[in-house]
Amino acid sequence: MGLPVAGLVSSMETHENQPARRPRLTFLGTGTSTGVPVIGCSCAVCLSIDPRNRRLRSSVLLESEETNLLVDAGPDLRQQALRAGIKKVDAVLYTHGHMDHVVGFDELRAFCWQRDTPLPMYANPGCMDILRTMFAWAFAETNIYRGYIKPGPVVVEGPFVIGAWKISPLPVMHGAVETNGYLFEREGAKSLAYISDVKAIPDATMAMIREVDLLILDALHYRPHPTHMHIEESLSVIADLNPREAYLIHCSHEVDHATLENELPAHVRVAFDTLSLEL
Repeated sequence: MGLPVAGLVSSMETHENQPARRPRLTFLGTGTSTGVPVIGCSCAVCLSIDPRNRRLRSSVLLESEETNLLVDAGPDLRQQALRAGIKKVDAVLYTHGHMDHVVGFDELRAFCWQRDTPLPMYANPGCMDILRTMFAWAFAETNIYRGYIKPGPVVVEGPFVIGAWKISPLPVMHGAVETNGYLFEREGAKSLAYISDVKAIPDATMAMIREVDLLILDALHYRPHPTHMHIEESLSVIADLNPREAYLIHCSHEVDHATLENELPAHVRVAFDTLSLEL
């Protein structure tokens, strides 16, 4: 039996009348739940003039010729979308239901105004339950007004297809919360594994992404944390998985970009907001 295909995804181009281009990943945000700078903090990183130390809440945009995919919709989505010039989103993939990944939900209505069908939203069962509870009005049958957000819920229980992308959920543990990372694969492009919030990666998930081309991984800060990998743990996982390239994300204000990047192996980098990678 083939993989499920999203019937609600419309084709799109970021800029009209441009030739086809290679898929591209843009980091809309690379920070942890507080963002950086942190409110009320006067530490060296929060006061830094290095723009790479200014981190909105973690989210990425995956653009290709036929579709735009948004991973997570946190509290900074409006600012992120304006900064990146996002015109359309064809589907939203949620990693989990924590506030810093879902509370930009209502900003998604801007991507529904020109659609005749609901906006597909992919999430594991636990996250979908949270979305339906937090934003019950949007999922209700009484939500009939064109200007409102129209969610098209898709519960993720295995691999699926959007456009030319084969997408596989990557179950990981974020403390006691099962979170989905995602593996993106398509012909002629680098394979991409995105895991934003994680403390432990099951063996089955590790096997799915061993020697992936590009790994994006949670690395909160230097000291251990009960629900996130700290930098030493993340580097250990990267060494085990042996990706061609790796980028660290979800960093707190305890991490100075330049300092950490100078300490890393050559194939590991620290991601920063607005960084764009061709796949």
